[in-house]
Amino acid sequence: MPTITKKQYDDYKKLCYDREHGRILTPDGLRFICEANNYEPEAIGKHFLEVLCRIHPTQNNKTT
Repeated sequence: MPTITKKQYDDYKKLCYDREHGRILTPDGLRFICEANNYEPEAIGKHFLEVLCRIHPTQNNKTT
């Protein structure tokens, strides 16, 4: 009987956590975001960048 590795199990648990906390983007969710921003690419991009800042605030301090 096949088994999964500890890493695969950890990835699965993270996916479950993200799903339970509304962090998985579905096609309907993407369509809703596009409609809310009037299908304007700049507005859609700005929305996703703002969301990214809320999800990963520590990444904002990186300099290139």
